[in-house]
Amino acid sequence: MPLDLIQSFRNPVIAEKLAKKIREIAPKERHIKIMHVCGTHENTISRFAIRRLLPKNVELIAGPGCPVCICPAKDIDEAIFLARKKNIILTTYGDMVKTPATETSLWDARASGANVVVVYSAHDAIDLARKNPNKEIVFFSVGFETTTPGIAAEIYEGPPENFSILSSHRLVPPAVDALLSSDEIKIDGIIAPGHVSTIIGTKPYEIFPKKYNLPVSVAGFEPLDILLCVYQILNQIQENNPHVDNEYFRTVKPEGNVKAQRIMYSVFDVVDAAWRGIGVIPKTGLEVKEKYSEHNARKKFEIHLDKPSQDIAPGCSCNKIMLGQIYPNECPMFGKVCTPRKPYGPCMVSDEGTCRIWYKYGRANLSEVE
Repeated sequence: MPLDLIQSFRNPVIAEKLAKKIREIAPKERHIKIMHVCGTHENTISRFAIRRLLPKNVELIAGPGCPVCICPAKDIDEAIFLARKKNIILTTYGDMVKTPATETSLWDARASGANVVVVYSAHDAIDLARKNPNKEIVFFSVGFETTTPGIAAEIYEGPPENFSILSSHRLVPPAVDALLSSDEIKIDGIIAPGHVSTIIGTKPYEIFPKKYNLPVSVAGFEPLDILLCVYQILNQIQENNPHVDNEYFRTVKPEGNVKAQRIMYSVFDVVDAAWRGIGVIPKTGLEVKEKYSEHNARKKFEIHLDKPSQDIAPGCSCNKIMLGQIYPNECPMFGKVCTPRKPYGPCMVSDEGTCRIWYKYGRANLSEVE
């Protein structure tokens, strides 16, 4: 996006006008809690101090919107198990290697001899497989609907026989639906994730107004995007007309990217899946179809873990943070035992992790939430 266009979405004069409109429309008699489900949204909210522009009774909270954070320790333990095998090279994204699992991380396992290689994409891992025909290349594949079609396309097109993936893909709307049904989260509106929505469109969010009477707005990633979404949600509340607004219409279409959806579901089956610190949520995971089982690391190799995996270490509050129940600064580990240099919990690892974001920009939030 051209720099001048980006700056237009950061115009402070328009931002103040939107903030004024928000203050005018916000109900005075009740507290409003709006949840977003996207690490990039939290980055924008914190970096540009959006919370300071809102009335004190309008609260923005972060949900389970970071794929690295919600990746269960068991999946990472499995990746470490494979990385320690003599003939296997385990590849994955840079964020994943530092994410703590039950006893260690892929990064520390690498230091003790495990064969772990950081790549930018599955395509890079496939190139590695072609260059190393005598090695088994496993790509530890993590992400929401945003990145899944790209992985699916690589498998669909027929990668080398010595390439497979360890899938830890998750689906956002059914997870939020399940959490709302179980009363795990109490909110008054949803800011839907822009990146995910470019793939799935706006239709999957229609369940939230219909089933829970909750307003929804799909948001872009600039300050004015967030402020306009907050305004749209408050306007729906004022008019008692919950529906799905599409603020990010410049990129997101109602039907989404149909071709991407088609290839994603041609390669993956929807399965029950664990979300770190939250538990197993029905129909929220993706596993490689039997048709492509030769590229499914769980089918290709025997994986044996010595003991049960542990998602949340003692004293860590990542599970509460991912459910919007507390803010990062309310965790006793935050900024002390747990830092980006040495993350104790998964929320401190990725640039999309709420704790990592608050460690970098958190002072912009504290005046409103302390």
